[in-house]
Amino acid sequence: MKKVVTFGEIMMRLSPPGYKRFSQAESFDVVYGGGEANVAISLANYGLDAYFVTKLPCHEIGESAINTLRKCGVGTDYISRGGERLGIYFLEHGASQRPSKVVYDRTNSSISQATYSDFDWDEIFRNAEWFHFTGITPALGDRTADLTLEALKAAKAHGVTVSVDLNYRQKLWTPEQAQRVMSRLMEYVDVSIGNEEDAEKIFGIKATESNVTAGHLNEDGYREVAEKLVERFGVKKVAITLRESLSASENKWSALLYNTTHFYRSKTYHMHIVDRVGGGDSFAGGLIYGLIGGKPDKEALEFAVAASCLKHSVFGDYNLVSVDEVERLVQGDASGRVQR
Repeated sequence: MKKVVTFGEIMMRLSPPGYKRFSQAESFDVVYGGGEANVAISLANYGLDAYFVTKLPCHEIGESAINTLRKCGVGTDYISRGGERLGIYFLEHGASQRPSKVVYDRTNSSISQATYSDFDWDEIFRNAEWFHFTGITPALGDRTADLTLEALKAAKAHGVTVSVDLNYRQKLWTPEQAQRVMSRLMEYVDVSIGNEEDAEKIFGIKATESNVTAGHLNEDGYREVAEKLVERFGVKKVAITLRESLSASENKWSALLYNTTHFYRSKTYHMHIVDRVGGGDSFAGGLIYGLIGGKPDKEALEFAVAASCLKHSVFGDYNLVSVDEVERLVQGDASGRVQR
């Protein structure tokens, strides 16, 4: 099996049951998730040797988070233990024209207090073929930004392909902070992944004639974004997910992939959303699976979009679908009919 490593934070997610608002909540549903952990779980589900690297507290809550990873087949050998707490985020599910809301409670979480001695990157990247991180991890503070840089240098020293999901989070840092840190990290990246807003928020590269709020996405504008990312940072491939938000409950979903010579546009899926958190991560996991397995770029793109489409029907952060289920959707079986 091909070895893939991801690095970041896993958190406890607390959400009111169903579509209740925070003010109505008398209990919370508990799941775990986080950008890079979500990707590792997708890849483990697809049969790859996926490892998630982080730091978690030495108590039962930290162990519970680790157990969710193990349950899904993710390697936890490189997880460091220590620190005081697991990060938490609260999620209120949106519906119709009411958007979802997220409140973070992750200050001083274990990963934000990690040090260089917590991770042996040479051992971690031994026999690895791919490394994935997101823009969320370096946004947690100077320590995690420096650790991410150290990991990237080690990955390149071991000849590992690197992907990043830009994942701009305005509640974690400003565009100016993001551009300063991410520009330094991008020189190690081979595959850049982002949504329709990330490149604008982080690097000031805006798609012309697009209005995300109004749901109007101009494909030619995003082709220009991909070309500018290649020109500025020398990445080999750029993938951009395109979400047309008709409402919180109904989205159209597609993506572009640029490999410096050709542009590819995926088919578009009209989705009724059960849980949209982790949608971008499931796309990244699908794309990595396709590319590392040698699929042509267009086929890898279609696999990634289909995988992410299915994730929107799964409660929780994790994309708990199989390769066969994704391939069936890629081949056109989108009926949702009961399988007996």
